[in-house]
Amino acid sequence: MKPAYVADLVPDQTITSFFLVVEKEIRSTREGKSYLRLELGDRTGTVESRMWDRFEESTAGIVRDDFVKVQARVETYRNKLQLMLDRVRKAESAEVDLEDFYSHTEANVDELWGRLREHAAGVNNPWLRQLLDSVLDDPEISPRLRLAPAAKSMHHAYLGGLIEHVVSLCELASVVAARYPEANRDLLITGAVLHDIGKVYELSYDRSLGYTTEGQLVGHIVMAVEIVGRKAGAIQGFPDELATLVKHMILSHHGQYDFGSPKLPMFREAVMLHYLDDLDSKMGAMRVMLSSDKGDPDWTERGAALERRLLRVDHYLPAEPIAADPEQLRLDPPPEKPAGKAAGKKASQ
Repeated sequence: MKPAYVADLVPDQTITSFFLVVEKEIRSTREGKSYLRLELGDRTGTVESRMWDRFEESTAGIVRDDFVKVQARVETYRNKLQLMLDRVRKAESAEVDLEDFYSHTEANVDELWGRLREHAAGVNNPWLRQLLDSVLDDPEISPRLRLAPAAKSMHHAYLGGLIEHVVSLCELASVVAARYPEANRDLLITGAVLHDIGKVYELSYDRSLGYTTEGQLVGHIVMAVEIVGRKAGAIQGFPDELATLVKHMILSHHGQYDFGSPKLPMFREAVMLHYLDDLDSKMGAMRVMLSSDKGDPDWTERGAALERRLLRVDHYLPAEPIAADPEQLRLDPPPEKPAGKAAGKKASQ
């Protein structure tokens, strides 16, 4: 276990610890003075870091995804913590434990993969089932899907986060489709499985979480549409109209132009997919916020994904569940009591 994690940093603290280099760049002030900017991270998060003097020689051989040992002071700038670096050197592999740096889903990925394949196998439409099998059987896509995060920072931002999110969304879709039988369950499940499939190529996750060059230039929505187009085109006789529906669900799943959707959801299953995806994303972000010790006893810190603080509701709930009176939970009226002796006699016969 390394001496200090990002989540444990407090203002006016002096630390010596190991971090992963997420970003590195040389910047200049308005006066022309150069300084080093690093984004350093571990499994608990990332922190902005700066070094103002004598950094050229000590950091010349340091690049993104290297491990470094730093000596630094923790300061606050614009209400955010940052490190003012006094010393930096590249760390040797024997000095670091990889588990300190890579946040991973707590779920069993093999179990998640099995559940995902069950959802795909439960699709009755033969064209959609072939499409799903073609994607999930792809030897390049499947290992990436088991490993990739769902985002860099907003939700499920850890290794295995994407498959965790997709399986959760499939299970939500199954429940909601049962409630609204007019919806096409096969189409909804297909959208749940494929809506973020482009993230296996958009994000880089060998060490630090970031974006690939293609991911920055094209983005996961367009990448997913391209994957679906290739896979559907390789299935002889795949209906063009059905492929268009699947592509529209991918293109519209963010729900609004301002949130990156090229199109608004324009049919029932597309609307359902957007709201379910938004729900699962927000619940994932809230889970991380509420699990953090940062903030005060009643409130979390402000979260970027939700743009607000969250109340720690557990502090306002009773410690022990209150036993409910079964009669108070009845939805149907209680049976009428027999009236008089005649009724009682009749009831006993």
